[in-house]
Amino acid sequence: MSHANAALTPRARLRLARLIVEDRWPATVAAKMFMVSPITARKWAARFRAEGPAGMIDRSSRPRSMPGKTPAPLVKQIVRLRWRRRLGPAQISEELGIPASTVHAVLVRCRINRLTHIDRVTGEPIRRYEHDHPGSLLHVDVTKFGNIPDGGGWRFVGKQQGDRNREATAKRTGKRHADYEPNVGTAFLHTVVDDHSRVAYVEICNDEKAVTAIGVLERAVAWFADRGVTVERVLSDNGSAYKSFAWRDACAGLGIKHKRTRPYRPQTNGKIERFHRTLADGWAYARFYGSDTERRQALPGWIHFYNHHRRHSAIGAPPISRLNNLAGHHS
Repeated sequence: MSHANAALTPRARLRLARLIVEDRWPATVAAKMFMVSPITARKWAARFRAEGPAGMIDRSSRPRSMPGKTPAPLVKQIVRLRWRRRLGPAQISEELGIPASTVHAVLVRCRINRLTHIDRVTGEPIRRYEHDHPGSLLHVDVTKFGNIPDGGGWRFVGKQQGDRNREATAKRTGKRHADYEPNVGTAFLHTVVDDHSRVAYVEICNDEKAVTAIGVLERAVAWFADRGVTVERVLSDNGSAYKSFAWRDACAGLGIKHKRTRPYRPQTNGKIERFHRTLADGWAYARFYGSDTERRQALPGWIHFYNHHRRHSAIGAPPISRLNNLAGHHS
């Protein structure tokens, strides 16, 4: 496609060239008709004589040779220092004796100009992946949020009032820790995220035992099945629930292949880890809740908003949009 400021499109170039070559128009007259210079008109006429209509299409403007281009061995040195020692452009510039602007340009071309693009452990560029269809892989995990005492938590009412609310809630429920400190409890959110679409399924439970995780998985699989998605694989961390024989048998019964992340590598399950942060910012701590019941009642509405209305930055659309077009009729 021609650039925005091009005077001629490929179709107009062909008409111009044919007027000059086939109809014997003077180049100056044809150029005036198409409002371009005679030099431009002669250029397209010459290309039409040499290549025919195929010569009218756009060509790359990249030069055949670039004498000023940074040599490949030097590029490798810059990348190696960035990966292995995590040095910035100024430090690499001083070590190699080249301008910092050159170092920065190389880092940008290699897409490692930001340290967030480099794995903290290995120093290698982060390799992102995405399965090609819904249900190919589900990420599962559990995240925990402290329950909100009656009257609100300390994040919104302050530490002193928050402590008083916790104490009043403990008196009402009779729940205390071993040291007699008030115990308002913990909410265990079992989360399931589809790798391709980022559609999320969430349940609030009272524990993270294997039997609970299995129940969530079975209901999630049924929920996705109602939307035309067949689950093939599930990826989890190495939590006790996911290492149990019961979980293994449940996955086999559902016809799902179970995969686990490498120990101490949460990046492998990064999509669901990022969803947990979104869940915390968008629901758990987004506004004041007068009680834990009020916050729990707000979860289904927020999940609907996340799946159906919130634009996901990784896919450029709400997650549900990738489930509503499974047959490919609208793409």
